[in-house]
Amino acid sequence: MNILETIVAQKHIEVAERKAVKGIDALEQEPFFARPTLSLRSFLLDDTKTGIIAEFKRKSPSKGVINVVADVVTVTGAYSTHGASGLSVLTDELFFGGSTADLLQARVHATPILRKDFMIDAYQFYEAKAMGADVVLLIAACLTVKQVQEFAILAKSLGLEVLLEIHNHEELAHICDEVDFVGVNNRNLKTFEVDINTSLQLFPHIPANKLAIAESGISNTDTIITLKQAGFKGFLIGENFMKQPNPTIAFADFVHQLQSHSKVG
Repeated sequence: MNILETIVAQKHIEVAERKAVKGIDALEQEPFFARPTLSLRSFLLDDTKTGIIAEFKRKSPSKGVINVVADVVTVTGAYSTHGASGLSVLTDELFFGGSTADLLQARVHATPILRKDFMIDAYQFYEAKAMGADVVLLIAACLTVKQVQEFAILAKSLGLEVLLEIHNHEELAHICDEVDFVGVNNRNLKTFEVDINTSLQLFPHIPANKLAIAESGISNTDTIITLKQAGFKGFLIGENFMKQPNPTIAFADFVHQLQSHSKVG
């Protein structure tokens, strides 16, 4: 099995275990389940924000340990303070070192939060709502076209926005009316190789009514400027900040450079 297949197989096991411990009825009683969600779309279209969806990620299968000492509240707080349009919080524990607790703690900030995980079961959408997420991720590479639509409809019924992630031309067929954003992951989830041109090649094929988000491989402001000029509205960046000794300073410096670059441009 490739990395993605291995992760998905493990995710089925984990979800079954969690279902046995806490049912959907119990999730619906969690404090955050009734909270009104924040709109990532509104934040991405807000010119006072950066367009960056800043990620909190401790490790990954491709890079190993990235940062295990950073505090989620401090880092996501700095992201919010310095103009992040959204927060992305990993909730996969085994492969990415994340947890439900990380998202719950990040929820203290008034910025939309994407639950970053491998969504393969309806149960996970109720979980996302219960832990305070505003947006969920659907990865075309591990879902059928029918699953994407069914999961997107469920997410919308719960008040959650939907980010569909694609990697190639074939996965454009997964785009449906119910998804809010189309993210182009420049990292091939089967080989983990990164190529920023993936975003530029796929953008012309993304419906105009779907906000386009570039994901992975964004490590400098020049890349964001190029992607903005191409038409992208969002930029999901995680490892670039988290690998620094102090992610909060790294993000603030990056935003300052981006703002200076934009003014010069």
